[in-house]
Amino acid sequence: MITQDIDRKLFLLDAYALIYRAYFAFAKNPRINSKGQNTSAAFGFTNALIDIIRTEKPTHMAVVFDPPGGAGNRTADFAEYKAHREEMPEDIRSMIEPIKKILEAFCVPMLMVDGYEADDVIGTLAKMAEKEGYVTYMMTPDKDFGQLVSDKIFIYKPGRMGNPPEILGVPEVCAKFGVDDPLKVIDILGLWGDAVDNIPGIPGIGEKTSKILIEKYGSVEGLIEHAHELKGKQQENVINFAEQGILSKLLATIILDVDVVFHEEDFEMCEPNPDMIREIFTELEFRNLSKRVLGEEIVITANQNATSLNKMEQNGQLNLFGTPDLSSNQEVMTSEELKTLESVKHNYNLVDTQEKRADLINKLSKAKEFCFDTETTSLDALHADIVGLAISMEVGTAYYVSFPNDFDASKKILEEFQEIFAGKSLKIAHNLKYDLQVLSRYGIVISDECFDTMVAHYIINPESKQSMDFLAEFYLKYKTISIETLIGKKGKGQGNMGDLEPAAIVDYACEDADITLQLKHVFEPEISKDHLVKLFYEVEMPLIRVLQEIEKEGIAIDVEGLNKYSAQMNDEMLILEKEIKELAGMDFNVDSPKQLGEILFDVLKISAKAKKTKTGQYATAEDVLEKHKEDHAIVPKILDYRKLKKLKSTYVDPLPTMTDAIDGRVHSSFMQTVTATGRLSSNNPNLQNIPIRSEKGKEIRKSFIPRSKDFQLMAADYSQIELRIIAALSDDKAMIEAFKSGIDIHTATASKVFATPLEEVTRDQRSAAKAVNFGIIYGQSAFGLSQNLKISRTEAKNIIDNYFAQYPSLKKYMDNVVNDARENGFVETIMKRRRYLPDLMSSNAVVRGFAERNAVNAPIQGSAADIIKMAMIEVSKAIKKAKLQSKMILQVHDELVFDVHKDEIDAMKSLVKRAMEEAIELVVPMQVEMEVGDNWLDAH
Repeated sequence: MITQDIDRKLFLLDAYALIYRAYFAFAKNPRINSKGQNTSAAFGFTNALIDIIRTEKPTHMAVVFDPPGGAGNRTADFAEYKAHREEMPEDIRSMIEPIKKILEAFCVPMLMVDGYEADDVIGTLAKMAEKEGYVTYMMTPDKDFGQLVSDKIFIYKPGRMGNPPEILGVPEVCAKFGVDDPLKVIDILGLWGDAVDNIPGIPGIGEKTSKILIEKYGSVEGLIEHAHELKGKQQENVINFAEQGILSKLLATIILDVDVVFHEEDFEMCEPNPDMIREIFTELEFRNLSKRVLGEEIVITANQNATSLNKMEQNGQLNLFGTPDLSSNQEVMTSEELKTLESVKHNYNLVDTQEKRADLINKLSKAKEFCFDTETTSLDALHADIVGLAISMEVGTAYYVSFPNDFDASKKILEEFQEIFAGKSLKIAHNLKYDLQVLSRYGIVISDECFDTMVAHYIINPESKQSMDFLAEFYLKYKTISIETLIGKKGKGQGNMGDLEPAAIVDYACEDADITLQLKHVFEPEISKDHLVKLFYEVEMPLIRVLQEIEKEGIAIDVEGLNKYSAQMNDEMLILEKEIKELAGMDFNVDSPKQLGEILFDVLKISAKAKKTKTGQYATAEDVLEKHKEDHAIVPKILDYRKLKKLKSTYVDPLPTMTDAIDGRVHSSFMQTVTATGRLSSNNPNLQNIPIRSEKGKEIRKSFIPRSKDFQLMAADYSQIELRIIAALSDDKAMIEAFKSGIDIHTATASKVFATPLEEVTRDQRSAAKAVNFGIIYGQSAFGLSQNLKISRTEAKNIIDNYFAQYPSLKKYMDNVVNDARENGFVETIMKRRRYLPDLMSSNAVVRGFAERNAVNAPIQGSAADIIKMAMIEVSKAIKKAKLQSKMILQVHDELVFDVHKDEIDAMKSLVKRAMEEAIELVVPMQVEMEVGDNWLDAH
């Protein structure tokens, strides 16, 4: 909150800037009510409005809108001004009137002046109010307002998720732009330009350079006057584009003489109208906001979508608050409204003696469930030393067991708890895998009776954040203690828990255990629902153990081979770099996108259709250059150079540095709660993205090797699993028959689509059929297929039409799954894993089309994830039962990789094939292909 004592405080809100900001804050998880309306813009804007009124207590306020026709005064000077602005998304447009109703209900005046932007109206009013002695806060994220600040005029950027607002006055603006006078912000913006508003600026001058030049020459005019002092291309641009620079400065200047009057009484804050608030909040279904503002819940009556709400509740579409919200987004609370440790009664205890531990163990022996959380010296679970153990058996009460800085002594203390951990009581944790890894290092075995709140919430709401801190705010309205208050902010100076005295950790650690226990009580009823119970207890929870074991084993890599390959790649890059410069006809920095763009489009002029980025530079990303491959011989060389550089910097050079100091292997982390589809992901290193189609990429797989001369690598890969799944889900007889008969599915498809006998199908026909088979899963259009196969769109359309004619049930399934998803709000996998798709109700065709493709694809990808997870669990059980030395060490896409002892190769082939193919029974057979080799490439 602003601390200075202000008698007259005016807030001027830039309506559309804040509305857009609110809308895009919820872009990944939009708020959808029971009528299918995307209320994100109205919801976020209203929260910001309420926070300002409550925390800043303005005496005067107004919200300023841009006029429908735009800024006529600027377009008169420059017709292209804002010409490239995309049309307002329909989901924002549909909320403008409700937002205006909300402002009316809160008694906040609204202003709009034809021909002038909101910036101009706000600037004019701010300067008028300044003369009347007001302190004015311009509420906007727009950098242009920096030119207006004074000792009585400030920019107010609202905070998010409990973070404080950012308030910029003269010192802050001057520091931000590197100027001694806020008015020079206009000159910086004039040079720099603005891609969003299509202000051209002067080519070649970006943010950093514009600040340097204005600091030296004082203004755009001063720079132009001294252009002769500049060098090279910069001098040329300033001279040639001097008039454009002056125009850009004019466009960036906020007008301060708009025909608007500042009558103080018109802007004075007055009492909101509760009936109007109740009406509009009911219409938008802002339940928690209504409670927050009016102190009461809104009631959805029978003629206000009660039927729709009941249906959503039956479908599990309401979140745990009963709000028709398919995202993780809470009705955001201010920091003042969140509970903290100081405001909540609690009983947190330090356990630092043998007697206290014995008393705690006695209590635990009688508990049916308890939550535990380890405090350690590192996030690297395989090497982290335990510092403490937090335990909670009842809400509000927790214990912190401290450990000495000695591994053996800590191990003895943990052994006191072994019987408890191995017992039948339910063990609860958030991110259980980490705690299992830490305790495993000390020899502690934990029984299977466990509940992971992070995994639980992931299957309830897979697209939400899963951190305990976030979930505490969302479900418990509780703000947790930040770890940074204990060990400092992230970076080189950050300490670790081992640096602290036990007494300093007690509240932080106990709070974690206490909050996690409370979250378990919130999530367990949801997990017990029919569509989640089996997925949680039979798939996701057992998988935690499997992933823990995989991470512990790791995989060996050929460090020497990678170092040699790095040197070889370096030589190839030097040759390519020389060839690129020769083709360019000059020396330049090949790694500089800016210089490269100028070479390609200004010097070589490879295309008249050059695309530019928001900063005004030429776009030279890979997808852009791919479109120009045929335009000039330099482009393929650049693409080859970049691919080599990316492989080298992403995998070849980092992999040797990732080897473990103790066992020499790489231990990737497999993350269970990241993807919306249910697929696993990995990092350090990310094994999912290692390219396997290019020869250069294949060399990287070659560097993954067995752990010793007694082992080989075995890769087992599901064959065409996604096609088999869609055949089963759609119950298409022709496709099912092809799989059952063992005929190659792409050849069978080509035979049907091109009306050609199986034995006469050509390679090109099979390739086309393969492209359609896989493209169908991702909603590929005729245009996409034509691009892929380099054929006409008419040919592509004919292929797709013939495809669906041969597989009619597939087309029917795809249509039905989209319609059902639109009706229910979600799609499901074979294990009832749900993906919520609120954008199916969007009035924006692009957004809706993306959701429709997800509706088809998510059950397929998600089912593939279910199957591979169940296979991993069964394979792990079978290896242990057979007491084999072989280990499962990787999971990548639809493939499992094993370190197989040479004496166990036949046994492992049989065991893995059986477990993977029998993981689930579908109407089509699962087929697993496997190979054994001395490296991952040979085994693939």
